[in-house]
Amino acid sequence: MNGFFPSRTISLYMARMFLVRTFGILAALVIVLQALDLLSESGKILAVAGNGDPEVWRYASLRAPQIVARFLPFSVLLGTILTLITMNQNSEIIALKAAGLSAHQVLAPLIVASLGVAGVSFTFNERVVARATATLSQWQKVNYGPLPIDRGDRTNVWVRSGDDLIEVDQIRGRGDAAQLGGITLYDRIDGRLTAIVTAPRGTREGDGWRIAPAKRFDVASGRVTQLESIVVAQGVRPDQFTLASVDADGLTFGALDEAIGDLEESGRPTKALEGALWHKLSGPLSSVLMPLLGAVAAFGIARSGKLFVRAVIGMALGFAYFVADNFALAMGNLGAYPPFLAAWAPFLLFLLIGEAVLLRTEE
Repeated sequence: MNGFFPSRTISLYMARMFLVRTFGILAALVIVLQALDLLSESGKILAVAGNGDPEVWRYASLRAPQIVARFLPFSVLLGTILTLITMNQNSEIIALKAAGLSAHQVLAPLIVASLGVAGVSFTFNERVVARATATLSQWQKVNYGPLPIDRGDRTNVWVRSGDDLIEVDQIRGRGDAAQLGGITLYDRIDGRLTAIVTAPRGTREGDGWRIAPAKRFDVASGRVTQLESIVVAQGVRPDQFTLASVDADGLTFGALDEAIGDLEESGRPTKALEGALWHKLSGPLSSVLMPLLGAVAAFGIARSGKLFVRAVIGMALGFAYFVADNFALAMGNLGAYPPFLAAWAPFLLFLLIGEAVLLRTEE
């Protein structure tokens, strides 16, 4: 054995064992959690007229990627601990250390494999999870009714224009090219509703929005008036519709970065979204931490009876990271932590903790 890694055969053996256990645990978790989730949601889905088994399977296909993304780091942690416990019990760790390998060299194949898992996780989040989350969010907003066709559209947006309230069912495009669908204008004077104007579509015109064909319901008289087209919402900018509610989980890294730029240009707060943007990088990379945090289960003599305790310590370190990560994100959303710190502080902190534990006990 030479270099930083064990021999090629041993490295592939350890990486294969680690990946098989990791994705086996992930598959079991997804099956169990998806079944439990369907128990609570299938009733709501089937309560909608016209929904049946295809809609239940559609929900499962949209929910499963979210479960995979959330529990992949947990699976890496458990896969690491199970792999290292097995090697410890079979005296394989002892053989590697007797050959002159350090603790870091023993863990190197697992860390490289976890880097690959992190890359797969990031790609999966970008290509699958973001799209599934956006689609499921739209479907849930209409209570599992007809699924919106354009998955890139924003739905159910409310905007205030002076005393008036404007509800838009769907927005397509951005900037002056934005198109509104299903507009409802609640015309109010001094907080009192005087009329309701509805129209199926609207486009940008000047500093307002032309909607057509419009229909006006007068609250006082109860009379409905048909209008050709009218300009409403004077002074309402396109970004007030398109950026009214930015769902960070439903956007890819590039799309979220672009939305943050648009929000900054319009002078709106972006700290919480910046934290979510950074977390799209630090989240997948948390898989790289798991071999380090679970390494305590690899070392020590198996027959000493303390192997189970070491495994529990490894799990405790891993779960403490997830608690700290969620806490930091919550503090970032409240504005207590800067966005970069909220996303990266737990990762860097537990990287140092894992290194300290490994150096203290084994190096």
